[in-house]
Amino acid sequence: MENRTLGRDGKHVGVIGTGAWQLGGADWGRVSEKDALDTLSAALESGATFIDTADEYGDGRSEQVIGTFLRSLARSGAARPVVATKMGRRVEQAPENYTAANFRAWLDRSRRNLGVERIDLVQLHCPPHQVYTDDAVFDALDALVEDEVIAAYGVSVRTCEQALIAMRRPRLAMIQIVLNMFRLKPLERVLPAAARSGVGVIARVPLASGLLSGRYTASTVFEASDHRSYNRHGESFDVGETFSGVDFATGLEAVDRLRPMVPPGATLAQFALRWIVDQEAVSVVIPGARTAAQARANAAAAALAPLSETTLRAVRSVYDELVREQVHHRW
Repeated sequence: MENRTLGRDGKHVGVIGTGAWQLGGADWGRVSEKDALDTLSAALESGATFIDTADEYGDGRSEQVIGTFLRSLARSGAARPVVATKMGRRVEQAPENYTAANFRAWLDRSRRNLGVERIDLVQLHCPPHQVYTDDAVFDALDALVEDEVIAAYGVSVRTCEQALIAMRRPRLAMIQIVLNMFRLKPLERVLPAAARSGVGVIARVPLASGLLSGRYTASTVFEASDHRSYNRHGESFDVGETFSGVDFATGLEAVDRLRPMVPPGATLAQFALRWIVDQEAVSVVIPGARTAAQARANAAAAALAPLSETTLRAVRSVYDELVREQVHHRW
């Protein structure tokens, strides 16, 4: 698999990584520990050397499963992946909770869950907007790097505006942002700014919560514990994290328009992942997976040939005609 530099951090990772929200066993339906470990193993064997998780995924279960996986790698002498986690969503979303003391407490918990002394990358997890301009927050993060609690830090953002503000911080290693065929706004200013500054870009929600897998129909029913059931209108958290904020019916219509563009021998999901890989300044894409087969299929997208300019324009047309009105002004 192609490797890219993880922004200012300098580490090299496979361009397709693994998003571990699903492995927390919450918000996506149940996933057994065995299936989670098999998924991580298959991803790593396929060249996906970056794992992204968060302290709130399954209230720490995702981190704990990854910790079990890392210990198994250590016992076998295998090379370990780069692991990123996120912090800040387990408390009330108030700027005053983003303190140096809280950061250390949250990271102590994550280090125990992961079984590591130093975390490769920590990201603020879609913090309140005021946090982005609070010097004390970033001074605290700098201190965590100096104390070797973390190797690097970044911010997982909701909006393009927040990404641009965050990138002004000289020691910020990377940003994480929703980027997929249904969310094209980052292409306008965020990705060019990242390329100029050397900040890495982690592309999250790359398959629009599975819409871009092409597996769903109007009759699809998700488990009650799945956010695609209970958060379609933002009932529990930002609706942009569920189907990328696109109405389900509109998403299905757009998927039907995209299907004829899929390269021979590829799946719609692989096509969607390759589209992201082709975008300027993207360091790593983090599709989720619940099975080993899904992890292998995700990784295989990196082997597809770059998409043609004709195809890229056709994807843009689908976005402009069906999706733009619902999302472009919001995030």
